[in-house]
Amino acid sequence: MAGKPPDAASLHEAALNHMARYAATEASLARVLARRVERWGQSQENAESEEIARAMRRAKAEIPGVLARLKELGVLNDEAFAASRAKRLTREGKSHRATLAHLVAKGVKSPSLPEDPERELAAACAYLRRRRAGPFGDAPEQKILAAMARGGFAQSTARRAMALEREEAETLIKSLSTTLEF
Repeated sequence: MAGKPPDAASLHEAALNHMARYAATEASLARVLARRVERWGQSQENAESEEIARAMRRAKAEIPGVLARLKELGVLNDEAFAASRAKRLTREGKSHRATLAHLVAKGVKSPSLPEDPERELAAACAYLRRRRAGPFGDAPEQKILAAMARGGFAQSTARRAMALEREEAETLIKSLSTTLEF
């Protein structure tokens, strides 16, 4: 067989290299490592398929242990990932619902983000600034309200954000950078 099959040490090293470059959840890192094993299996041309399949099963069986070790070391932490990603998404103007959906899609099993109406209003203001609408522009109100609804904002929050003065909206957006805690 050409090329050594992945073992726990090589998978651990691959996981550390991936985590050095990207933020990842346990689920996403498991997918990355499984793809690595699959790529190794596909690169083996001159070996018996049964032998390759056995080596791949052994390598995939090592993945949960690698993930557990990384969690033990504190390198892999879904809660820290969720808090960090939620802060970023809120500053970008994503609604609470959109943030939860994003975290679930990234593999966070049960994200627990507290609902805060003021934070949601500030996120709506950030959304409006990005879209140059409401206090930051003159886009058609109904079109923006519809876009905000699709983005997960409640109609009452969207209308409140649209009605704010520009200075009030800017103050709320700045508060996201200084007081955002999850």
